[in-house]
Amino acid sequence: MSYIESMFDVKGRVALITGGAGILGGEMASGLRRAGADVVLLDLSQKRIDERIERMFDSDPGVSGYECNVLDAACLVGVRDAILARNKRIDILINAAGGNMPGATIPDDGSVFDVSLEGFRGAVDLNFFGTVIPSLVFGKPMADRGKGSIINISSMAASRMLTRVVAYSAAKAAIDNFTKWLAMELAKKRGEGLRVNAIAPGFFLTDQNRDLMTNKDGSYTERGNKVIRQTPFGRLGRPEDLVGTVLWLASDASAFVTGTVTPIDGGFSIYSGV
Repeated sequence: MSYIESMFDVKGRVALITGGAGILGGEMASGLRRAGADVVLLDLSQKRIDERIERMFDSDPGVSGYECNVLDAACLVGVRDAILARNKRIDILINAAGGNMPGATIPDDGSVFDVSLEGFRGAVDLNFFGTVIPSLVFGKPMADRGKGSIINISSMAASRMLTRVVAYSAAKAAIDNFTKWLAMELAKKRGEGLRVNAIAPGFFLTDQNRDLMTNKDGSYTERGNKVIRQTPFGRLGRPEDLVGTVLWLASDASAFVTGTVTPIDGGFSIYSGV
């Protein structure tokens, strides 16, 4: 194994991905498995987990999955205990569960005053507390060992003001702050072996935003075209575009990196539109 290969080596490490049966979570899980990590998927639906394992991993014994709601701390504790019993440790946590909700999105012909407070609260719960709670539950055995990497999922919506998605934006901005705070807290009290970072994907086509970004015939909607015009690469992100940065943050190649938020956005965040 070369020096570079050894730096990015995750063979034998145990990686837990919440939202692991989703498009982006599943692709990150696939990348980690191809790199040699043992992968654990966590999702709301055992059926979705089983389908993902069969389709993407060909029922690989190095991949397992658990049905659990990331907002249910008691369920997460049970999953944590099961993972530790089976895999002995958790080395990598990716908090990929999240997404926007229809009730929390401002209608095309509406205003912020039309947003459902219930929908707003639901989006914040899922995206923010759905990261905080797993970080505390699964981060504890990492902290006890003094080693591990937590990777949160931020968004362009955290730093750029995107119309319509007010609750999602607020939650993702909170994730940026929580990432930096937790990184500082753990480094000062548990040492340099435990790191917390985030990635901020640009616009990727998923099941949740497909109708916002594309028409039934596959062409871009007005909003989709605005995104493409604002993205110097001139395309939407592909799920596999996330894998390289995730491997870097999960491995010892980023051993002196903590508290960062890395954009993966085709240049969206740096372009003024002029």
